[in-house]
Amino acid sequence: MVKEARYKMSEERLQELKDELHYLQTVREKEVAQQIKEARSFGDLTENSEYDDAKTEQGKLYSKIAEIKNLIENAEIVKATEKTDVVGMGTKVTLLDLEMNENITYEIVGSQEADPAMHRISDDSPLGKSLMDCKVGDTIKVDAPVGVIEFELLKIE
Repeated sequence: MVKEARYKMSEERLQELKDELHYLQTVREKEVAQQIKEARSFGDLTENSEYDDAKTEQGKLYSKIAEIKNLIENAEIVKATEKTDVVGMGTKVTLLDLEMNENITYEIVGSQEADPAMHRISDDSPLGKSLMDCKVGDTIKVDAPVGVIEFELLKIE
């Protein structure tokens, strides 16, 4: 038997997924059903592009619903760590890029909430994994496509 993957996320993210699922199964599903009904009324289905488009949209909708259900069923709720002396889930870290001599701040989150553009990195990412359980003053080495990047951990919030 194959073990299902677990998806780390906050309670808030789980609620967002439940709300999205509810919307897709109620409002959106009715909208797509109406599109199919209207397209059928145009006659011959073999040359009916509106019908094809509506059926494609229905397939995408059902795929998205299945994906969200899987995320919800396999959610692993992770609470932010209370300790601020070591890096853990929910902590914000300020790092010094030793090569570029620049500071950068990241928040460590679950994989479902990661958004590198917003400085939210997953604990499963190479940098996130390297940071876990580190303390202020530690040097972190991360293997990246461009080579090894070194950071110094300046601050944990």
